[in-house]
Amino acid sequence: MTHSTYRPLFIADSAGGYVEATHDQILSIASVVADLQYANGPTFTDPKLVRGYLSLKLRGRPNEVFMGLFLNSQNRLIEARELFQGTINAAAVYPREIARQALQLNAAGIIIAHNHPSGVPTPSQADNRVTKDLKEVLKFIDVVLLDHFVVGRHEIVSFAESGLL
Repeated sequence: MTHSTYRPLFIADSAGGYVEATHDQILSIASVVADLQYANGPTFTDPKLVRGYLSLKLRGRPNEVFMGLFLNSQNRLIEARELFQGTINAAAVYPREIARQALQLNAAGIIIAHNHPSGVPTPSQADNRVTKDLKEVLKFIDVVLLDHFVVGRHEIVSFAESGLL
């Protein structure tokens, strides 16, 4: 990197020394930290808090990743799951599978999210269609779709805040 504030991050290697961490290793560690920080913690009712969590989980990923935040009746995180992986500009999403996992986890609500590797968080027609279809499917099993976030390079768009939900 050529950014003036860049300082390498070092991690322990198998020989007991230290090596510079790769981009993927840093993202992996950030994801673990996010899970530890938010497990049994705050309620996921504040979009700012959700954005912080999703930024750690999805920003900078080279391919599209679709995830679900499965919440209990107090909107606390039961589990965050990466549900589908895609290419650089799309991921196949199956509402039936999301509903199955919501039932398995006994979730009362779900926040879905995915990244746009292009960096532009504008929701696509496919994003709108998946959100509408999933909301309908979940309604039949008494699980509420609380929001859908699209993570870009510098911005994260909330369907609920944008009036798209």
